[in-house]
Amino acid sequence: MEKIGIIGGSGLDNPSIMEDQIEIEVETPYGKPSSPLKIGKIKGVDVVLIARHGKEHTLPPTQINFKANIHALKAQGCTHILATSAVGSLKSSIGRGDLVILDQFIDFTRHRQITFHDIFEENNPIHTPMAEPFSDDLRKLLIETCREMNLTYHKKGTVVTIEGPRFSTKGESKMFRIWGGDVINMTIAPEAILANEAGIPYAVVALSTDYDCWKDDEEPVSWEGILEIFKKNVHNVADLLINTIPKIRCAERTVENIKRKIRSIANFPKKDIVFRDITTLFQDPQGLQDVVSEFYKRYKDKAVDAVAGIEARGFILAGVLAHELGAGCVLVRKKGKLPHKTESITYDLEYGTDTIEIHVDAIKKGQNVVLIDDLLATGGTSLAAAKLIEKLGGKITEISVIVDLPELGGKKKLEQAGYKVFSLVDFEGK
Repeated sequence: MEKIGIIGGSGLDNPSIMEDQIEIEVETPYGKPSSPLKIGKIKGVDVVLIARHGKEHTLPPTQINFKANIHALKAQGCTHILATSAVGSLKSSIGRGDLVILDQFIDFTRHRQITFHDIFEENNPIHTPMAEPFSDDLRKLLIETCREMNLTYHKKGTVVTIEGPRFSTKGESKMFRIWGGDVINMTIAPEAILANEAGIPYAVVALSTDYDCWKDDEEPVSWEGILEIFKKNVHNVADLLINTIPKIRCAERTVENIKRKIRSIANFPKKDIVFRDITTLFQDPQGLQDVVSEFYKRYKDKAVDAVAGIEARGFILAGVLAHELGAGCVLVRKKGKLPHKTESITYDLEYGTDTIEIHVDAIKKGQNVVLIDDLLATGGTSLAAAKLIEKLGGKITEISVIVDLPELGGKKKLEQAGYKVFSLVDFEGK
């Protein structure tokens, strides 16, 4: 059973977001955490809340006992951690009140306790990987919920964490921009490091409150200014957590299991290509059940009339998902494979063209259609299939795949064309 740790500022130390709430004092091997733990439920999910700076915001950043905070949440059985933070914007495109779902950090702190591994055991050095410090699956859920709530948000952001408690000089602020920072704060990097060492998936909702001091046409950051923007927008952060937390129940663990069951084959079908082989996922009974279950949960409450599968592995997904949803199953086939009258569309490939077809009576005008395939690369076939479905009078509910290869740009292409896109797992590279 999932239990979600929440690390927030005083603006989120709010009894109204939790049900059946109790407060307990705890000790850890690293001392006391920043605040008593508030234990309760959010929409039926067990949660544990810590006020990062103390109940009355009395702890400056350097004095926060990050090790005790993370250890306390782990000792309570937290399987995931969602954190919130006010940040300064280092980009004109990130405005006051915007939410940023962080994906990277730059640690510019100097005096923090940032590891549980202060001493190595003999012949057992521990160096925790930190290339991707924020849980991709938690981030996807936060992004999805931001979109559903029509919030102003940014899918990615690199946070520069400084020591504090002072704010930056203009020289520092401009330097952090050159380094690639998108936002700046005083707490996230140590927390993310320790959560990773503890093996707990961790993600952050950052609320932009100011422009630090790099922007000459804006007032430099002040504590009073931060509080003003934070108070105006903290309800968005709280509502985002409330609506995201129920989705975490078993979802991340299931998705991680799905990803592990996909075989990666180097240099296939040609050199420098890594082929993501889903046959190992499909031949595993639990793996196939998990895939269908995740897609079913996503669409069971939506009015789906048909599920269209793209040749060939998309047929498997479309058939079983249509069965679960009580919907029709539509086959999107290559030219010359369908026996009855068809509608077709020709689209460009890297070296030439291809044509796909659908029977003219497969989709009725106005039907809501989920378009599904195993993998999304450049997006050409999916885009053509979506347009073909619309040509027949169907409406695309969403384009769904098991695997997305973000670097190849297919998802971006489809979203720019106006389609919603959902993927269970992402793999970096080609």
